[in-house]
Amino acid sequence: MTSAQVDNGQADGPKAVDAPAGEGYQRGLGARQIQMIAIGGAIGTGLFLGAGKAIDRAGPSLILAYAIAGLVIFFIMRALGELLMYRPVSGSFSEYAREFLGPFFGFVTGWTYWLFWVVTGITEVTAAATYMTYWWDIPQWLSALVFTVILYGANLISVKLFGELEFWFSMVKVTAILGMILICAGVLTVGFSDAGDTATVANLWNDGGFFPQGIGGTLMTLQIVMFAFLAVELVGVTAGESKDPKTVLPKAINTVPWRIAVFYVGALIMILSVVPWSTFKPGVSPFVAAFEEMGLGIGAAIVNFVVLTAALSSCNSGMYSTGRMLRDLATNGQGPKAFTKLTKNGLPLVGTTFSAALMLVGVWINYQWPGDAFNYVVSFATISGMWAWIMILVCQIRFRAKADRGELPQSSFKAPGAPFSSWFALAFIGLVIVMMAIDKDARISLYCAPLWGLILGVSYLVLKARNPDNKAFAKR
Repeated sequence: MTSAQVDNGQADGPKAVDAPAGEGYQRGLGARQIQMIAIGGAIGTGLFLGAGKAIDRAGPSLILAYAIAGLVIFFIMRALGELLMYRPVSGSFSEYAREFLGPFFGFVTGWTYWLFWVVTGITEVTAAATYMTYWWDIPQWLSALVFTVILYGANLISVKLFGELEFWFSMVKVTAILGMILICAGVLTVGFSDAGDTATVANLWNDGGFFPQGIGGTLMTLQIVMFAFLAVELVGVTAGESKDPKTVLPKAINTVPWRIAVFYVGALIMILSVVPWSTFKPGVSPFVAAFEEMGLGIGAAIVNFVVLTAALSSCNSGMYSTGRMLRDLATNGQGPKAFTKLTKNGLPLVGTTFSAALMLVGVWINYQWPGDAFNYVVSFATISGMWAWIMILVCQIRFRAKADRGELPQSSFKAPGAPFSSWFALAFIGLVIVMMAIDKDARISLYCAPLWGLILGVSYLVLKARNPDNKAFAKR
């Protein structure tokens, strides 16, 4: 029996589950916006800035690392797509964890993903304020305050405005990368600019080979590579507010391979062909360095604007997702009831306000104590983001098993190769975590995770003890 038969009532059996009617959200995100949110989620400061450190560690073999990691991301997104077609709901990660793994995992996933975006919002709005000093000598805290207030206001006007902001933020990033690829192609074929005489595809293997730092150096970049893809899963949070989720979301998810092929693999092939890998240094955007090597000084200002846009885009996404995750938790009795309230436009006012306020506190903390304590908190964002990926994969495996037994309807958007592809993705994430444990700079993330888990575990037990009859704590 196919899912189409189930949907059309042509056969008896498990019924497909739609978004709960009581969610209260307005489906204001169209296909154009969802597509660009999906594209923009895979392009951030991890590419524009973080790739410099990764190139220094791995050389041209970073291209291979991005290609393999991109395949894993595609498996994760297709697993998410299978779940979304089964039940397209806002706050999907915690909702699926709640259904397939139990209320505790739903509680942990919801609060962890919320924390991920709060911390990310803090770091990104602070980064955006730092980028502003490139043009004007204004206090960093003032820029951070203005950006936070503007994005907060935009998220409380309508979900459509959020979608429009993300559309244009993503458009800037996409245009910048495509422009960079075209310029590099021109340098390679026509030979213009200061790099014209030395630009050649042979730069990918001439300077120490394709693996100049050895296989170990390439493996050590996997964590940086995966961090660059954090937020690609945001399209799942939009499910409850998409105008036609069962049509729009599969199309957006299926663009993942070519997005990664063009924006990551393609861009790196071009940059590393025009400029030898040994030229790039950690902490310096490879895009800026490439423009400078080509004698195009204006490129630095352009890239600064693009990175500013990427930071604001990430903060905007954080404002959007945190309010939805808090409302999902509250609706299921695992968060304060105040977070369930919606505005007339169907927006989670209290949850978004609470999260925005914490982002402002974080900016103040960063201003007062920009040392190790703040860095420790920031480092936790990476491991908490990967937790959502793990939950997506595990829930998809559980869902597929139930669907194959006839307990649930088959999804109309099956993940190819599942469940083996999901197990492969889980193993790859496990490898990344091992690499994090080896790397002293990233190891702090793993120290923070058990502490956060302990806090959540105690909180869950306290809530369950206070509300023994609450169905939110009963396994479905």
